[in-house]
Formats: sequence, structure tokens, C-alpha cells
Amino acid sequence: MDSYDLIVIGSGPAGEKAAALAAYFGRRVAVIEKDERPGGAPVNRGGIPTKTLRETALYLTGFRRREVYGLGLQITRDLALDRLRKRAAEVSAQMAEQVRRNLESQGIDLIRGTAALAGDGMVVIDGERRLSAQFILVATGSHPFHPPGIDFDDPDVYDSDTILRMDTIPASLVVIGGGPVGSEYASIFAALGVEVTILDGADRLLGGMDREISAMALESFRSMGVDVLLECPNAVIERRDGELVVETVTGDALRPEKVLFAAGRVGNTDGLGLEAAGVELDERRRVVVDGHFRTTAPGIYAAGDVIGPPALASVSAEQGRIAACHAFRVPFDLSLDWLPPSGVYSIPEVAMVGMTEQAAAEQGIDYEVGRAWFDHNARSHIVGTTDGMIKLVLAAEDRRLLGVHIIGEEAAELVHIGQAVMHANGPIDRFLHTTFNIPTRSEVYKYAAYNALQNLARRAHTN
Repeated sequence: MDSYDLIVIGSGPAGEKAAALAAYFGRRVAVIEKDERPGGAPVNRGGIPTKTLRETALYLTGFRRREVYGLGLQITRDLALDRLRKRAAEVSAQMAEQVRRNLESQGIDLIRGTAALAGDGMVVIDGERRLSAQFILVATGSHPFHPPGIDFDDPDVYDSDTILRMDTIPASLVVIGGGPVGSEYASIFAALGVEVTILDGADRLLGGMDREISAMALESFRSMGVDVLLECPNAVIERRDGELVVETVTGDALRPEKVLFAAGRVGNTDGLGLEAAGVELDERRRVVVDGHFRTTAPGIYAAGDVIGPPALASVSAEQGRIAACHAFRVPFDLSLDWLPPSGVYSIPEVAMVGMTEQAAAEQGIDYEVGRAWFDHNARSHIVGTTDGMIKLVLAAEDRRLLGVHIIGEEAAELVHIGQAVMHANGPIDRFLHTTFNIPTRSEVYKYAAYNALQNLARRAHTN
């Protein structure tokens, strides 16, 4: 029986980063992965392939640039699908190889197989091979939620994992779920010329985002031709006379070629032997952990999607590092970022960090906002993507930045500028005193700050 200092189950962001950190400080580490390639869902099924599809679709169709240059590309559906799948597979394989090389360079044993806890620091692989370790990290990730009543064996019904295996680009698609994943896929297929309908039970798209930004995303989607039906829960999907039918609560019957169900994910906890090993699960079968990501079983940690929200690859990676640091007393003062950003890679992109306007109001904070529109930004006009804006939420008393909300191209990149100022508890004055290259999109921060000052001055004059 092989013995290790750390055994990691799962090679996604949490597992990879925890393993690498422990190995860097001289620990003997093994990573067990059941899939053919390392990297977990973000590399092989979710994040990276989806974002690659987005960029490929924009390139192949010239979407958002047709109005600028008066040119567009016409490409057959079969050829478009071939290019989309090929490019997504290439990037996914490249990133999986990077994960493998990272583990290999640190001397980490990458073992393929299905793992289960066996108690007393032991892990059994495929029911046969037994390993032992001082510490174990469960980082098995998540899979798409499959509600009862939906036949996912139907060849035209997909979830966010199987959608990448679609055999043809359909003429029409119903997307159930208006969260980040549903919004990303809906806008990608709309850019490819697919007739898309989104169904969501909430009263707005992207419910975690600022309401004004959500409303702008809805308007943008509809301008692309996407039909969005909100407050429409519990759609029924069935076959009638061989035809796929989606019936809404209002009694409307949609007849798309294909359906994508993208409403939630579930942690991969089944079959791991967690409860028998003394690991507590909550009512949603998520692993219960403390602030150091220790479970209720001695020597066993958990990180990533398997412990629940926020289920972001960036946060999962930090959770894994913190778990490894705590287990081996690595002399880093690591703690989970209190201000993680989030990004939705739809068309257009949406990103945020910090407090929404609604949250500030609910907490009784005297706040103000400042806005700047990409339509007034030179770089956006040069590139041809002028839709969107940046919105700053700040404390009225001292102009301290509380939140940043962006909709538009490169939103997921731009949000980090505001995050850096917020980490320093800085005021919006930082943007006023900073010289930005011209022309850049980053300039919008300065003009949003000026707008906030105007709004504050207007308030003072009124009072």
C-alpha cells in the first residue's frame, strides 16, 4: 500500500492547486482523477470550452462587427459546428495538458481511477488499490442538476455538460435557466443565427447581478433576437407525435429542435463513502466544512463545488490552497478573498465585484452611483463594441468604492481594476488621480468617477 502525505480526489482547480502547493513544500502527494484528462469540469466540460465557443462563434460570424464594417461571414451550419467543436477541443486539450505538466513538474503522482474513502486515512481506487495518507482533500467538483420528469436520455435534450456533444447546430433552441450558464449558451447560439428562447422562473435574468445590469442584459439579449420568458417556472419537456415540445406554465407550447437545461449543479458526493468516513453532509448533500475547509472527519478536507456556492473556479483554487496550507502548517497567511469577482461570459459579458445598489440600500448605507457608457469611449468605437456601461457604487460620506458592475466587452477583465481599489478600501478619487492610456476601455473608470462626483454635488445643492 502506497503512503502519501496528501491524497487529493479530483484534479479541478481546488485539487490541482492544493496538490501543487503541498508538493512545492516537499510533501508527497497523489491526485486521483476518474476522467481521462485532468482539469475537472472547468477544463473539460464547462468554463474553458464554453468561453472558447464564445470567441469562436464571434470570429466565425463576425457578430457585433457587421454594422461597423458592413461585412459578415456566411458559413454552413455543419462547417460552423465542425470549427466550433474542433477549437473547443483544442483549447481544452491544451489546458488539460498544462494541468498534467504542472502536477508532473511537482513530482505529484496522477492516478486515474474512481476513489472512495475507506476510513483511517485510506482511499480505495476502483475497489482494489489501496492508498493511505496523513491528509485527504475531497475536490470532486459538481455535475449538472437533473430534475425528475425531464428525459435526459432524449437525444435532443442536453445539459451544460452534454451540450458540447451536440451533433448539429439547430434552427431553434430552448434554454431553461437564465443564470450565468444559460445566458452564456443562449447568447452564443443566438450569435450563430439560432432562434433562441430562454425560460426562467425568476423575475429577471442573472439574479445575482445588480438589477440595472440585469435589465440591460435582458435588453441586449432581446435585441439579438432572443425571446426571454421570465417568471416561467416548471416547464414540461416531452415528446408528442415524435416532436419535442416545451410547455410553459401559461400553457404555451414551444417546439424547438433542441433543449438545453441549465438550471443548477450538484456536488459530486455520491459513491465516495463520505458519511461512512464521518464526513457530514448538509440537506443538499454538500460537504460541511469550517473556515479552514476541514470536514467533520479528522484529517479530511474538502474544497470547490463539492462544498457548494459560490462554485467559481477562481474561488475553488484558493480554497484548495488554503486547505493545504492549514493541513501542513505552511507559513503563509492565506485566507479566502472577501471580495471575489464574478464574470458571465455571455454576449455581452457581465461582471461584478462587491456590493450592488440594492444591497447598499438594504443595509441602510447612504450611497451614490456613477456611470460611464462604452458608447462614449474611443477604444470601444475603434473596436466596434460600444454596447454597455460601468457602474460604480460608493459611500456618499467618504466616496469609498463599494461595488463595481460592468456590462460590455471585456467586462470580466475590467472588473479587476475596481477590485484592487476596493481591496485597499480606496475612494473613487483613485480613478480621478490615475492616468489611463488613451484610447483604452479602462478610461471608463475615470468618467464613471466624475459622474459620481456630479451626482454627489447635485445632491448637496438640492439639500
